[in-house]
Amino acid sequence: MKLILDTADLNEIRYFNTYYPIAGVTTNPSILAREGGDVLALLRAIREEIGAEKELHVQVVETEYARMVEEAKAIAAFLGAHTYVKIPATDQGLRAVMTLSGQGCGVTVTAVLSAAQALLASNAGAAYVAPYVSRLENLCESGIDMVADIAAVFASAGSRTEILSASFKTAREVLDAALAGSHAATIAPEVMRRLLAHPATDKSIAGFSSDWAGAFGRVTLLELLSRR
Repeated sequence: MKLILDTADLNEIRYFNTYYPIAGVTTNPSILAREGGDVLALLRAIREEIGAEKELHVQVVETEYARMVEEAKAIAAFLGAHTYVKIPATDQGLRAVMTLSGQGCGVTVTAVLSAAQALLASNAGAAYVAPYVSRLENLCESGIDMVADIAAVFASAGSRTEILSASFKTAREVLDAALAGSHAATIAPEVMRRLLAHPATDKSIAGFSSDWAGAFGRVTLLELLSRR
């Protein structure tokens, strides 16, 4: 499952792009609003940080079909290849997806909260659908079951649309989405860190260091090899 960082914080993007195997970055209007400032300069800086080959997902702000299409094309032209324009799961949005996908524009249909919405988005030509896992859990429904239903529908239909699961509160939800058949996940920095962190791992590493130091002191294996 591809892991995509969900933030517009350049420091976080720089860190995770260096140390974690992320496939790209996703943003939305709320995330960009939190950063403030010159939004175009920020988006350009994100693209430069992750490089031309990784994915960058950017959401339209317009809500009417013709303006969505115009905005989506401008976003893609500005940020270049491997840019996916996020379009919400609405009637105006579906119409925009059909037009944009027909013209070769990569589209991610966002704010998906049912398998039925995902089916419509796939038929409209979406490259990705983004089901909101925790958002559905807050409505007393199973977000992971929704991901599994979408995966089953897509498999049955032979759909090329990928599932980009979103809205996670825990690392366990991310793993469960992967087990349910999600192709990708967009994950906030604090949740991404939890995927790696484990106290038993820290304890094991501390034990290795202690045992080595007890037998060989401060010298490292690299230093011993370099003396040969």
